[in-house]
Amino acid sequence: MTAMVTQRKPRPSRYLTTPTRPIQVDRDRSIAGLLEKMEGAGFGARQLAEAHRIWLDMLGDNTVIFVAASGPLIPAGMRRLLAYVVKNRFVDVLILSGALIFQDLHETLGRQHYQAHPSMPDAELEAAQVVRTLDVLASEEEYREAAEWVSGFVNQLDQSRAYSVRELLHLLGRELSEISTDDGVLTAAFKSRVPVFCPDIADSLIVTGIATARFEKKNNFQFDLAQDALDIAHIFARARTTGAIQIGGGTPRTFLQQAQNAMDVIKAPARSGHKYAIQIGTEIIPTGGRSGLVTNDEAFIYGKLMRGASTSYINCDPTIALPILITALSQTGAKYMKGRKRPNFTLARELTVEIP
Repeated sequence: MTAMVTQRKPRPSRYLTTPTRPIQVDRDRSIAGLLEKMEGAGFGARQLAEAHRIWLDMLGDNTVIFVAASGPLIPAGMRRLLAYVVKNRFVDVLILSGALIFQDLHETLGRQHYQAHPSMPDAELEAAQVVRTLDVLASEEEYREAAEWVSGFVNQLDQSRAYSVRELLHLLGRELSEISTDDGVLTAAFKSRVPVFCPDIADSLIVTGIATARFEKKNNFQFDLAQDALDIAHIFARARTTGAIQIGGGTPRTFLQQAQNAMDVIKAPARSGHKYAIQIGTEIIPTGGRSGLVTNDEAFIYGKLMRGASTSYINCDPTIALPILITALSQTGAKYMKGRKRPNFTLARELTVEIP
């Protein structure tokens, strides 16, 4: 008769190893110093501090850093922050929503967004041709003018061939950089040679401008969406280590997750997933810690992250998290950037990438 095996009860000391550290007030601390203290806390405080540390680790590990972002970040005042991380190459590849890119273009052309007040009736705003996005306003007429500017730009392009969305956005960044006085995301990406992808460009006034060119000038501009898939597949194929920063959800996030599948098209060896991941949004499942595996996270289920990946899931409005996180990076990132071997892109009709 087989003897029964008694399962030993685990001791509490196996788990209770790292006490939380209450955050003390220190009037002389920098933002980076505050985040360092928050590493010893819990919940959102710890996750935000972990995101800062993971971002630095990505820079120090010569990681190709992808950013997928959506939502009204530009109207909410995030344009200069996003342009800063692009200009200083804290990121390498952008995947942005069409609305975000158009709103960036709108501000880079010298226009503004405005604060709203709860007492402003929607009916009056509509009558005044004012667009409301949550508690931020914009002039409908100025949006139309920005779309007309896109129409005029497209009329200057060669109509005998199709353009990838990535190439069009690169050319828009070049055009804007010649006339703008304050950098936006597109101009910073052009100057720093950072590719910008936009999987949902049809859901933006950029395509309204292109449609205007088609209707008024019989412009035969065409997109080559297959080239976008090939371009991002080549980046993944050449990268040794990758990290993903997801701000919000939507199509950019999906495009980033599906981009690895495109490697099959170019017959590249399969990857084991991202080594690092930061996700910022208000619909995020809380996790354990920096390397904690969440079994119901689609990124893990479908192999988008490697096992043991360093992760941070910040359940927070990005307009709160980004100013803290990026300001801290401005204070701590320089020493990591000195030895960083970042990817070098040639952003012509077809994208090429060199990984040192």
